[in-house]
Amino acid sequence: MRSDTPASRPVLLVTRRLPDAVEARAARDFDARLNPQDRALSGADIAALAREAGAEGVLCTAGDRLDAAAIAALPDAVRIVATFSVGTDHIDLNAAKARGLIVTNTPDVLTDATADIALLLMLGAARRASEGERMIRAGAWTGWTPTQLLGTHLGGKRLGIVGMGRIGQAVARRARAFGMTIHYSNRRRLPSEQEAGAVYHADPEEMLAVCDVLSLHFPATPDTTRWLKAERIERLPPGAIVVNTARGSVVDDEALIAALASGRLAAAGLDVFENEPNLHPGYRGLENAFLLPHLGSATVETRNAMGFRALDNLDAVFAGAAAPDRVV
Repeated sequence: MRSDTPASRPVLLVTRRLPDAVEARAARDFDARLNPQDRALSGADIAALAREAGAEGVLCTAGDRLDAAAIAALPDAVRIVATFSVGTDHIDLNAAKARGLIVTNTPDVLTDATADIALLLMLGAARRASEGERMIRAGAWTGWTPTQLLGTHLGGKRLGIVGMGRIGQAVARRARAFGMTIHYSNRRRLPSEQEAGAVYHADPEEMLAVCDVLSLHFPATPDTTRWLKAERIERLPPGAIVVNTARGSVVDDEALIAALASGRLAAAGLDVFENEPNLHPGYRGLENAFLLPHLGSATVETRNAMGFRALDNLDAVFAGAAAPDRVV
């Protein structure tokens, strides 16, 4: 960790290496303790570094696990934890609230990038893109044949979206351009102008039967853990495709792997995994699993916007104002 600004400015611990433009602004506005080696830190490491630096704020990321013990170990001077993510499941919010710690996230700015990845996963899984790419790289392609790597056409298929928030709606807009029919389930029905013709299902269980493609877009909570389990997979049409850009914990890996291995599902496109980066090894051997390393927000524009949003929240708190994206 290093400091590039005068100590009179608020001391900010930045837990991972961030885009250059974000680190430059952090170093300009704070006594920023950066992590140029991008060393992964445990919750205990973060607390220890915060104590050592005399930190008043922490800018963490989705990969940093701040459980109750880590939050309790943070020095009293820490007023805010700004996470470089929309999700907050890596932070014990109850523990943060109990000690009066402000927690903020970065909503809105990830919508389009994550929706793009959902469509990439959909197309990649449906058209067997990873199989074709591996064939080329292995020198195993012997030329075009009429039956080689036949996939599934998305046009005319029924897309079921569970969680019709900003990202779910952005996915629906993109999928319509491919000629897909949109079905969705959400805690509340959207106004008709936002539905744009999508079919609402109050009960997601009932919707599953009409999902040629199922795309998951809801947060990780105790209630959504292993939401996509064997019983729900059985409700999907034979040969359906599953896409997940939400959180890995919402999928029962054993059940999904079994359905892919048996052919009950045609394919899956996954950008998120439980226990990242240590995903279930069963996925690696499946030709019909199209896998990406959590690239949902991985564009320069989006990651800069995320960092700036986190810094906006920090600026507000240290100026004595309300953080615009306060979670607790």
